[in-house]
Amino acid sequence: MNQKHLAKMGVPPGEPTRAALEFISRYCLAGNEKSGIAAAVEAVLADPTAFVGDELRGAFAQALQRVPTAFVPGQAPWRQWGVDLESQAVAQMSRACELPVSVAGALMPDAHLGYGLPIGGVLATENVVIPYAVGVDIACRMKLTVLDWPVSALTERQAELVKAIETETRFGVGAGFRDRRQHEVLDADWSVSRVTRSNKDRAWFQLGSSGSGNHFVEFGVLKVSAASGPTPPDPLALAPGEYLALLSHSGSRGTGAAVCDHYSKLAMSLHPELPQEYRRLAWLDLNSLEGREYWAAMELMGRYAAANHALIHRHIAAHLGAEVLLDIENHHNFAWQERHCIDGVERDVVVHRKGATPAHAGVLGIIPGSMATPGFVVRGRGGAGSLGSASHGAGRAMSRTKAIATFAWNEVTPVLKERQVHLLSAGLDEVPMVYKDIHQVMAAQTDLVDILAEFQPRLVKMAPSGERPED
Repeated sequence: MNQKHLAKMGVPPGEPTRAALEFISRYCLAGNEKSGIAAAVEAVLADPTAFVGDELRGAFAQALQRVPTAFVPGQAPWRQWGVDLESQAVAQMSRACELPVSVAGALMPDAHLGYGLPIGGVLATENVVIPYAVGVDIACRMKLTVLDWPVSALTERQAELVKAIETETRFGVGAGFRDRRQHEVLDADWSVSRVTRSNKDRAWFQLGSSGSGNHFVEFGVLKVSAASGPTPPDPLALAPGEYLALLSHSGSRGTGAAVCDHYSKLAMSLHPELPQEYRRLAWLDLNSLEGREYWAAMELMGRYAAANHALIHRHIAAHLGAEVLLDIENHHNFAWQERHCIDGVERDVVVHRKGATPAHAGVLGIIPGSMATPGFVVRGRGGAGSLGSASHGAGRAMSRTKAIATFAWNEVTPVLKERQVHLLSAGLDEVPMVYKDIHQVMAAQTDLVDILAEFQPRLVKMAPSGERPED
């Protein structure tokens, strides 16, 4: 008996079908007659409750009980920061909060259209994880390192800084290192899912690389003001002044994308009841094998993305012979198990931050602008209703396709020159004008973060024109 036969008998697709096939296999291995399979399946279909505790049929019965008969939208509470946000992104956020598993949501001021959940969307759910609400680039993150070189090195020793970036990371889809880099993340358990297991060699090749899309590595000036730390000790442990800093933005590369692709498709197959516009919000129950597998793979991708940044920064600092004065980093495409007060009740929830920075009270984070506008080191305020979140950047104001059709380098180059930015490589779809005004974005979330320092890009490298975006 195969999936086609089971479908004709009325077994729902996805988890129930897989559980039925497993039951049939065990039924035959137990020595039962094959002629009795159909009757055994029909008995469970007729009354799943009667077989929930059955050793042979229990998993099949439980899978049937988890299949909802119809999708009935609800409406979990959610808040929006910022005004004049893209209407499609707002609609996506509202739809996400209609899921029966949603508990609360928040939309950040850099929001724009995404897959399922908008970029800049924060969603709390009850004991489920939504792969597309984590994002395609799992554990996309920021890292900032302050070095002991003077700021004057940006002009006086620019060639050395350029060579360090060009030598110590790689840009582009599929980019990696022939002479593979080493990190303890390779000693982790990569067998937590078949996707991570089959992609470990690929992940090793790409370890320490940056990828494409909006990913970058750049040197710039970090300005720490006297007001950055109102109470001693200063949370940055730096005296007021200007410092040479290295800033990077990238994630879990091809392996993370493969994890998202596999488990998002699996989630959608498990929820055929979802209308088309909700399909990319399909979830995995954390009590299920699939949910536990995805969660373990996601956490591994978090460690892997952190390792990529660690190697980029470690190798560049070593290449220059510079000492590290400070490191700050944070994810912004991830899910966390947290406790929040929602509608006056403390609840354990899964918080998805898709293009959103963790901003719990006292937590440090980095919110970048663009290749020619400032980024900010911030300290979270744990703003009410934000689920401990803030924006992850300025946010796109224009699609990639429109950007390429709108701009030419002869009008972009003078802007970069005026702002003292030396661009090593990038595509027109990443020029400053395609992003929202970072100052307006920051002004819209003063209740979510305090600004401790400002980073001005000076020497910027991204994937060259023509590369497919990975973000």
